[in-house]
Amino acid sequence: MSSSRMPTTAESASSAPARPDSGAPTHRHVPTWLAMLVGTACGALIALQSRINGELGLRLDDGFTAAAISFGSGFLIMFVVLCFWRPGRVGLARVVRALRRNEQGERVLRPWMVLGGLGGALLVASQGLTAAVLGVALFTVAIVAGQTVSGLVLDRIGLGPGGRQQLTLSRLIGSVLTLVAVGWAVSAQLGGEVPIWMLLMPLVAGVFVGWQQAVNGRVRAVAGSALSATLINFLIGSIALVAIALVHNVLAGWPSSYPSEPWLYIGGALGCIFIAVQAALVRVTGVLLLGLATIAGQLIAALAIDLVLHGQDVALSTIAGTALALVAVVIASGGFARRR
Repeated sequence: MSSSRMPTTAESASSAPARPDSGAPTHRHVPTWLAMLVGTACGALIALQSRINGELGLRLDDGFTAAAISFGSGFLIMFVVLCFWRPGRVGLARVVRALRRNEQGERVLRPWMVLGGLGGALLVASQGLTAAVLGVALFTVAIVAGQTVSGLVLDRIGLGPGGRQQLTLSRLIGSVLTLVAVGWAVSAQLGGEVPIWMLLMPLVAGVFVGWQQAVNGRVRAVAGSALSATLINFLIGSIALVAIALVHNVLAGWPSSYPSEPWLYIGGALGCIFIAVQAALVRVTGVLLLGLATIAGQLIAALAIDLVLHGQDVALSTIAGTALALVAVVIASGGFARRR
């Protein structure tokens, strides 16, 4: 008589091929509307961080040092938190294993996928170098253009953890309107005293912010912890910014004094909240929709900061461009495309 038998449930599970994010805990599905609402609130934090880091760079007369302080303090905060948060440490171990080649010679995570902190480093550096000169509203609208184009492309190619997103008409129209809004907003500054590189730097930074959201989301999916992904993000960004600040200060000299106001040094803490929440939400919304929600919060808060808190004169074209960008966000976010 044959000795063959049916495999047990445990044996069947053990023989099944592992998914890329195996080992990470599963989470309840978050409604898209709630993820968009939280993303909008996070966008307001970016605008506030831009105001703080821009002012710190202006006080120090050194945007590179301001960026290094902001990102470095964020890394220290996350390091202390993970010392007391075991799931975060377990998540780091998962990421390390995912970077190694398995028996088939493949990696779950490519090494470049843990470099999302470079996108955040570029954003913080542009805040320290240009935000105080451009104003938070104009700086934010330039960031918006980069985020929109980046999110559209990255969702289409499927770089984010949610996979490839369909290119719906509403997303396409919203993205085009956003670019028109940016051109309208910066029209008053073109040909003026503001150097063109100051307008281009936040634009490029916005492109890399979209890429940062996508790869950080992949790291978070493997780690099973947004805190793990956030720590890695701040580690990479801090290394880059501290190295740049050291080279710059050796050549140009160190800041003569540092401001005493505590609020000028909380940019890193705001960044911790933003990166952790973004890494957790991008799997629900996709890169483009999360970027658009973030944009809405950025634009609203940026205008409020410039007009109310900062008392800065804002060109009519900047206000009109901001309003058009908000309309574009509403249009694009109306088409929640189904994931493939």
